[in-house]
Amino acid sequence: MHQSITSILSLTDIFDTLTATQLELIASICVSDTHPKGTILLEENEDSDELYIIGRGGVEILMNPGVVGNADDQHHAPILLTELRQGQVFGEVALVDQGHRSATVKISREDTQLLRIPRERLMLLCDTYPELGYKLMKNLAADLAFKIRNTDLTVRQYQLLLSQNKKSIH
Repeated sequence: MHQSITSILSLTDIFDTLTATQLELIASICVSDTHPKGTILLEENEDSDELYIIGRGGVEILMNPGVVGNADDQHHAPILLTELRQGQVFGEVALVDQGHRSATVKISREDTQLLRIPRERLMLLCDTYPELGYKLMKNLAADLAFKIRNTDLTVRQYQLLLSQNKKSIH
Protein backbone atom coordinates (compact mmCIF):
# COMPACT_ATOMS: atom_id res chain seq x y z
CA MET A 1 0.00 0.00 0.00
CA HIS A 2 1.38 3.40 -0.96
CA GLN A 3 0.71 6.23 1.47
CA SER A 4 0.26 9.82 0.41
CA ILE A 5 3.12 12.20 1.12
CA THR A 6 0.96 14.12 3.60
CA SER A 7 0.11 10.97 5.57
CA ILE A 8 3.81 9.99 5.70
CA LEU A 9 4.70 13.45 6.99
CA SER A 10 1.93 13.30 9.61
CA LEU A 11 3.54 10.18 11.12
CA THR A 12 6.99 11.79 11.35
CA ASP A 13 8.06 13.36 14.67
CA ILE A 14 9.62 16.50 13.20
CA PHE A 15 6.27 17.40 11.62
CA ASP A 16 4.34 16.82 14.85
CA THR A 17 2.06 19.75 15.79
CA LEU A 18 1.78 20.95 12.19
CA THR A 19 -1.74 21.56 10.93
CA ALA A 20 -3.16 19.72 7.92
CA THR A 21 -2.59 22.83 5.79
CA GLN A 22 1.02 23.12 6.98
CA LEU A 23 1.59 19.44 6.18
CA GLU A 24 0.20 20.04 2.68
CA LEU A 25 2.65 22.92 2.23
CA ILE A 26 5.57 20.69 3.25
CA ALA A 27 4.26 17.89 1.00
CA SER A 28 4.24 20.31 -1.95
CA ILE A 29 8.05 20.71 -1.76
CA CYS A 30 8.86 17.01 -1.21
CA VAL A 31 10.42 14.95 -3.95
CA SER A 32 9.47 11.27 -3.69
CA ASP A 33 11.95 8.68 -4.98
CA THR A 34 12.05 4.88 -4.75
CA HIS A 35 15.38 3.05 -4.47
CA PRO A 36 16.46 -0.60 -4.72
CA LYS A 37 18.25 -2.36 -1.88
CA GLY A 38 22.01 -1.81 -1.85
CA THR A 39 21.98 1.66 -3.41
CA ILE A 40 24.44 4.09 -1.84
CA LEU A 41 22.33 7.22 -1.47
CA LEU A 42 24.83 9.52 0.25
CA GLU A 43 28.57 9.25 0.82
CA GLU A 44 30.32 10.26 4.01
CA ASN A 45 32.02 13.69 3.67
CA GLU A 46 30.11 14.73 0.55
CA ASP A 47 28.35 18.10 0.48
CA SER A 48 24.60 18.03 0.89
CA ASP A 49 21.86 20.07 2.46
CA GLU A 50 18.73 17.98 2.00
CA LEU A 51 16.48 16.39 4.58
CA TYR A 52 15.16 12.86 3.98
CA ILE A 53 12.09 11.14 5.39
CA ILE A 54 11.69 7.37 5.03
CA GLY A 55 8.22 6.73 3.64
CA ARG A 56 8.70 2.99 3.24
CA GLY A 57 11.59 0.58 3.67
CA GLY A 58 14.83 1.41 5.41
CA VAL A 59 18.37 2.73 5.24
CA GLU A 60 21.62 1.80 6.94
CA ILE A 61 23.82 4.52 8.41
CA LEU A 62 27.47 3.55 7.92
CA MET A 63 30.72 5.14 9.08
CA ASN A 64 34.27 4.78 7.83
CA PRO A 65 36.32 3.66 10.87
CA GLY A 66 39.32 5.61 9.55
CA VAL A 67 37.60 8.85 10.52
CA VAL A 68 38.17 8.13 14.23
CA GLY A 69 40.85 5.45 14.02
CA ASN A 70 44.30 5.27 12.56
CA ALA A 71 45.23 5.41 8.90
CA ASP A 72 45.23 1.59 8.66
CA ASP A 73 41.49 1.59 9.38
CA GLN A 74 40.88 3.38 6.07
CA HIS A 75 40.95 0.00 4.33
CA HIS A 76 38.35 -1.70 6.53
CA ALA A 77 34.70 -2.05 5.60
CA PRO A 78 32.35 0.66 6.85
CA ILE A 79 30.78 0.08 10.27
CA LEU A 80 27.01 -0.10 10.59
CA LEU A 81 25.88 2.50 13.13
CA THR A 82 22.14 1.99 12.87
CA GLU A 83 19.25 1.19 10.57
CA LEU A 84 16.45 3.70 10.15
CA ARG A 85 12.93 2.75 9.09
CA GLN A 86 9.61 4.24 8.04
CA GLY A 87 8.83 7.60 9.58
CA GLN A 88 12.41 8.35 10.60
CA VAL A 89 14.49 11.18 9.18
CA PHE A 90 18.13 11.72 8.29
CA GLY A 91 20.09 14.61 6.89
CA GLU A 92 18.89 17.08 9.51
CA VAL A 93 22.42 18.09 10.53
CA ALA A 94 23.41 18.90 6.93
CA LEU A 95 20.08 20.70 6.54
CA VAL A 96 20.96 22.97 9.47
CA ASP A 97 24.68 23.58 8.90
CA GLN A 98 25.02 22.81 5.17
CA GLY A 99 28.17 20.88 6.02
CA HIS A 100 29.54 17.55 4.92
CA ARG A 101 27.63 14.33 5.44
CA SER A 102 28.79 12.66 8.64
CA ALA A 103 27.99 9.14 7.42
CA THR A 104 27.22 7.05 4.38
CA VAL A 105 23.57 6.13 3.78
CA LYS A 106 22.81 2.83 2.06
CA ILE A 107 19.35 1.55 1.14
CA SER A 108 18.73 -1.57 3.27
CA ARG A 109 15.33 -2.72 2.03
CA GLU A 110 13.95 -3.32 -1.42
CA ASP A 111 11.63 -0.67 -2.86
CA THR A 112 12.51 1.97 -0.25
CA GLN A 113 10.59 5.21 -0.67
CA LEU A 114 12.30 8.40 0.43
CA LEU A 115 10.90 11.89 0.59
CA ARG A 116 13.61 14.43 -0.11
CA ILE A 117 13.25 18.06 0.94
CA PRO A 118 15.75 20.52 -0.52
CA ARG A 119 16.99 23.05 2.08
CA GLU A 120 16.43 26.08 -0.15
CA ARG A 121 12.76 25.24 -0.70
CA LEU A 122 12.19 24.44 2.98
CA MET A 123 13.80 27.70 4.15
CA LEU A 124 11.67 29.67 1.68
CA LEU A 125 8.56 27.94 3.03
CA CYS A 126 9.60 28.68 6.63
CA ASP A 127 10.26 32.33 5.78
CA THR A 128 6.91 32.64 4.00
CA TYR A 129 4.98 30.92 6.82
CA PRO A 130 6.76 31.85 10.08
CA GLU A 131 4.41 29.82 12.31
CA LEU A 132 5.17 26.69 10.27
CA GLY A 133 8.89 27.55 10.39
CA TYR A 134 8.84 28.03 14.15
CA LYS A 135 7.07 24.70 14.79
CA LEU A 136 9.34 22.83 12.39
CA MET A 137 12.57 24.31 13.79
CA LYS A 138 11.39 23.62 17.35
CA ASN A 139 10.68 19.97 16.44
CA LEU A 140 13.96 19.69 14.53
CA ALA A 141 15.87 21.02 17.55
CA ALA A 142 14.10 18.49 19.80
CA ASP A 143 14.97 15.66 17.38
CA LEU A 144 18.63 16.69 17.26
CA ALA A 145 18.76 17.06 21.05
CA PHE A 146 17.34 13.54 21.44
CA LYS A 147 19.97 12.14 19.07
CA ILE A 148 22.78 14.01 20.86
CA ARG A 149 21.64 12.66 24.24
CA ASN A 150 21.53 9.10 22.85
CA THR A 151 24.98 9.50 21.33
CA ASP A 152 26.29 10.85 24.64
CA LEU A 153 24.84 7.84 26.47
CA THR A 154 26.41 5.45 23.96
CA VAL A 155 29.82 7.12 24.32
CA ARG A 156 29.57 6.89 28.12
CA GLN A 157 28.67 3.19 27.88
CA TYR A 158 31.72 2.55 25.69
CA GLN A 159 33.94 4.52 28.07
CA LEU A 160 32.68 2.46 30.99
CA LEU A 161 33.22 -0.78 29.07
CA LEU A 162 36.75 0.26 28.10
CA SER A 163 37.65 1.23 31.67
CA GLN A 164 36.32 -2.12 32.94
CA ASN A 165 38.34 -3.99 30.30
CA LYS A 166 41.51 -2.11 31.27
CA LYS A 167 40.99 -3.05 34.95
CA SER A 168 40.47 -6.73 34.10
CA ILE A 169 43.64 -6.81 31.97
CA HIS A 170 45.82 -5.41 34.78
